[in-house]
Amino acid sequence: MQLRYGPHPSQYAELTVPAGTGSVPVVVVIHGGFWRTAYGAELGQPLAAELVRLGYATLNLEYRRVGSSDTAGGGGWPNTCLDVATAVDRLADDGQRLAEGRLDLDRVVALGHSAGGHLAGWLAGRPTLPASAPGADPVVRLRGFVSQAGVLDLVGAAREGVGGQAVPDLMGGSPEQLPEAYGWASPLARLPLGVPSVCVHGTEDDVVPLSQSERFVAAAQTAGDHSTLHTVAGDHSQPVMLGTDAWARCLDGLALLISR
Repeated sequence: MQLRYGPHPSQYAELTVPAGTGSVPVVVVIHGGFWRTAYGAELGQPLAAELVRLGYATLNLEYRRVGSSDTAGGGGWPNTCLDVATAVDRLADDGQRLAEGRLDLDRVVALGHSAGGHLAGWLAGRPTLPASAPGADPVVRLRGFVSQAGVLDLVGAAREGVGGQAVPDLMGGSPEQLPEAYGWASPLARLPLGVPSVCVHGTEDDVVPLSQSERFVAAAQTAGDHSTLHTVAGDHSQPVMLGTDAWARCLDGLALLISR
């Protein structure tokens, strides 16, 4: 089922509910690709299908990304973040209507890879945002998130050139130029989030360095959040490869977050 949350071609999500009649928890699946138009929601479809098979409802998100295409552009801060926020909030009305009321909105978690890990962490931290910040005052709150090699420290990623100019392109400038925006957009800057998190990261990742997850988890624990890091053998794609130990860690993380 397609849930549209805006007029732009990229403002949609794929909502899938497992067979049955009872209420089900929801996993928001957010694809990566450094927030760029070259990568789309098709990356999340295999993960969503597997999660539905395991009994979860899934919302596989598409969102406006950074690029010049009329059909896929229009993203960047704050539009990209506002898109995922709006889509998740729509679970409370259009989502429930499409799912015939079967979504358990008290058990919603996010699963995001790479740039999607950033967006998952940002969604989880929306309740901590000041009223003046984009995305504040969520309708649907997450119980937590699983980051798959996520970009969780935007300031560090910008300064270290993670993804080249991907983070400044998303934000519209450097941390020095836009300190307030980075403070609102970076999951690390929002700590404590008040919800648990699980980070799964390959030790041989040369796209998003392991230090991104290490810094976030250490800071989250210091801030009083429950956060766990699982390192696995493999590269950047390892956490999204079905059937691997890394994927098993992601599944365990989702089950833990939903059961808390």
